[in-house]
Amino acid sequence: MDSSNPKVITCKAAVVWKEGEMIKIEEIQVDPPKSNEVRIKMLFASLCHTDILASNGYPYPLFPRVLGHEGVGMSIHGGQVLYQIFTCATLSEYTVVNANYVIKVDPQKIPLQHASLLCCGFTTGYGATFREVHVEKGSTVAVLGLGAVGLGAIEGARSQGASKIIGVDINELKQGKGKVFGMTDFINPKESRTSVSEMIKDVTEGIGVDYVFECTGIPSMLNEAIEASKLGIGTIVVIGAGHGLTREFNLVSLLCGRTLKGSVYGGIRLHSDLPALLHRCANKEIQLDELITHQVSLTEINQSFELLKDPHCVKIIIKF
Repeated sequence: MDSSNPKVITCKAAVVWKEGEMIKIEEIQVDPPKSNEVRIKMLFASLCHTDILASNGYPYPLFPRVLGHEGVGMSIHGGQVLYQIFTCATLSEYTVVNANYVIKVDPQKIPLQHASLLCCGFTTGYGATFREVHVEKGSTVAVLGLGAVGLGAIEGARSQGASKIIGVDINELKQGKGKVFGMTDFINPKESRTSVSEMIKDVTEGIGVDYVFECTGIPSMLNEAIEASKLGIGTIVVIGAGHGLTREFNLVSLLCGRTLKGSVYGGIRLHSDLPALLHRCANKEIQLDELITHQVSLTEINQSFELLKDPHCVKIIIKF
């Protein structure tokens, strides 16, 4: 491709036209990059549960839209191929992004599928343990929801030296995944009529944990997260996106000295934190293979959204 005189590119993309409608693979036109932008040829993308929410109009019903916010591809400048990861309309054969939001990766050091995974979910949970809060060595942690975000929070807590890391999920199959990343205890709420917060207190001598990472996005789990944290000093980090833009919580429990904090992308600083995470992954310190459960093509996007409901599914890779 001649990068000295870029032209409009016609390509295929996953487009949703209306809230709740089936996703359509359609031809779109991708404009040449403007100043401070790069045009990327997609190689791999990965699906996030937020993509399901986006297809239903979350957080705002802006349609039509090209889905996807995790991906890796290459840009060509003066004949030089640059592999980059980024987060913008990644379910398209080509896309244009601001150059400030891309990071160069070396495919000789890390599989490009793995690089795609670091654009959102896993990194969001991982970063929250040291950017949104600082999980101290010897502290106790509970992670609600063991999807990619929750597994990232478990890995981050392990890396920070937490002494007890409690994973909570209604899917028993997630127990094995959690242990790979450093979980010490597993709770399945379906196994008891006791509340999640009480179950967490049962394995922490009745006092709760220092940090709770709420990764489910389920409205009722916010109060459970608050109650599961230590009275007076507990910190709750809300990471999981979910339906609805409002939540109710017990104000008295919060007034008793607990801290409630929200998070976007785990507070990760793109150009300083992500290269370090890529380095850890390249050195096999983090087992990203454990996250990938399916690989499909772009034309199978609707089937992929159904796969996200499969209890065996963690992350789906889209290969272009």
